[in-house]
Formats: sequence, structure tokens, C-alpha cells
Amino acid sequence: MHKKLVKSPRTGILTGVCSGVAKYFNIDPTLVRLGFVISLFVGVGSPGLIYLVMALVMPKDELEF
Repeated sequence: MHKKLVKSPRTGILTGVCSGVAKYFNIDPTLVRLGFVISLFVGVGSPGLIYLVMALVMPKDELEF
């Protein structure tokens, strides 16, 4: 089966981006959320902008509804 990066709004906190990324890489969503928060404080790139773009571009998971 072909993997697809999609948002998981049902298991997500805000838009489901972090839980969708975690589901794609088969890791705990808390680790992805923690990575985003740490990168906000460290200033690696612009994680806020990356999150916003991902929230707008990533499709929702049709199987979750």
C-alpha cells in the first residue's frame, strides 16, 4: 500500500498536522509536537511558517471521518 501524508484532525490538537506527520513516520505524535515546540524556541528555520503552510496544503484523511 502506498503511504500518503495527510492531516489527522480527529487525533490532532489544532489542525492535525503533527499527528499526520507522526502517523506517516510511525512515531508518537507527542514527539513531533515536542519537536515543533523546541524548534520554536531554538529558532531552527521558521517552524511557525512551516506549520501554517503544512496546515493549508496537507489534505485531510478521508478514512478518519
